[in-house]
Amino acid sequence: MPIIVELLNQVTYQDQQDLQKIYRDAPSWLFAPFTGDAELIESCLRDGSLVAGRFNDRLLGAARLQRHHDTWHLSHLCVRKITRRRGVAERLVSEAQKMAVQSGATLRLLAPAGHLEAQALAAKLKVPLDALPT
Repeated sequence: MPIIVELLNQVTYQDQQDLQKIYRDAPSWLFAPFTGDAELIESCLRDGSLVAGRFNDRLLGAARLQRHHDTWHLSHLCVRKITRRRGVAERLVSEAQKMAVQSGATLRLLAPAGHLEAQALAAKLKVPLDALPT
């Protein structure tokens, strides 16, 4: 069964629990400009910018997808620790890229300058990478 990527508008109690588990193991630098996981999740749900990967009705990874006219930005990408290295992040980025193209936009990843994992993912998937503003 494939990982289903979706924009989260309405979340269940289980979705909330899964989102907390996804971001629980995230490094603190991932949350900027937010103060932590709770603020990131709440803000992204409120403005409709949270995209997530679901497998067997459980969320495994999530990211912030800011949709602008010509360019979409994907940031705050995190996969649940026990699920990492199984293609969830790649699937999220690939599907976000498809959604952007279908809307006539290009997708760009946002990550802190010098972030090696983000650089490797961007190169592998051929997605431009921009540094997050400091």
